[in-house]
Amino acid sequence: MTIALRWGIVTAGKISHDFCVALSTLPFDEHQIVAVAARDKQKAEEFAKKHEIPNAFGSYCELAEWDIDIAYVAALNPQHFEICMLMLKNGKHVLCEKPLCMNHKQAKKLIQYAEMKKLFLMEAVWSRFFPAYQYLRKQIDTGVLGEIKEVSASFCVDLRHVERLQKKSLGGGTCLDLGIYTIQCAQWAFQEPPQQIVAKGTLNADGVDVEAIAELRYSGNRKATCHFSGERLLDNKAVIKGTKGEITFLQFWSPTKIIDIDGKEKEWVLPKGKYPTNFPNSEGMRYEAAEARQCILEGKLQSEHVSHNDSLLFAQIEDEIRAQLGVIYKEDKEQ
Repeated sequence: MTIALRWGIVTAGKISHDFCVALSTLPFDEHQIVAVAARDKQKAEEFAKKHEIPNAFGSYCELAEWDIDIAYVAALNPQHFEICMLMLKNGKHVLCEKPLCMNHKQAKKLIQYAEMKKLFLMEAVWSRFFPAYQYLRKQIDTGVLGEIKEVSASFCVDLRHVERLQKKSLGGGTCLDLGIYTIQCAQWAFQEPPQQIVAKGTLNADGVDVEAIAELRYSGNRKATCHFSGERLLDNKAVIKGTKGEITFLQFWSPTKIIDIDGKEKEWVLPKGKYPTNFPNSEGMRYEAAEARQCILEGKLQSEHVSHNDSLLFAQIEDEIRAQLGVIYKEDKEQ
């Protein structure tokens, strides 16, 4: 018998819309959205009507107490820790948008609590579940690329109109929103912690980073260059170079196309959902949702592709980059 995973959606914003569209591309007998919650109940009700969700709530507590299996958390960055803890306390599995928390300290507390409760918790680093990323992993593991020597990844878009990215109180800054993609890509290739991090960048008047370049230095004189910006649009791709050749990811955070080691383009076509998405290739969130379901069915508390240790390392790297840039959130000052 097929078991449907019952999803609860936290917030009724743009990314939650896209996630629901992604779920609509998966079999209904495997994934069902049973409730949505937002602090504005009217927004939750409008969202529920659009996506044919039977229950809408005006508080996250109501959702946490409802009959769901897993919560998809897409709230503002500073709310992740509190909402995820609320869901876990109520016995719910959690898929939380990036960043998992505001810093390593919070992430460690959250992960320890999830493990104690024996509940599945995953940071929604959706990139890693795309077929392109799985293909790259295989090419690296089987030695097709040789030893990985260098990674360069840039995620630079004009986000000056996005208020939450400009304000420290809203968890703003490009490192936590865009930088995470470049960092996880480097880690996917190297599979070891960097030995040194050197970062430089620009802050806005509110003290959050609007652009940065971080060099992650690994053993054997290998390196990754991570460039992220909310000020301007650049050619956003990732190049993974080995001693035997290289693979290029086009739109690397959600790639459906790569330039393979032989110089030829390789493509994986995404299915379309019942509505257009707000962001490119959001239908690809289907892959992380399917992974969450499979892990839960198998009784796993984490995914091997975005493990708890992966998330802790991402947070450590982000903390170090922010420290070098001079970005300090109130959560960094809390004990």
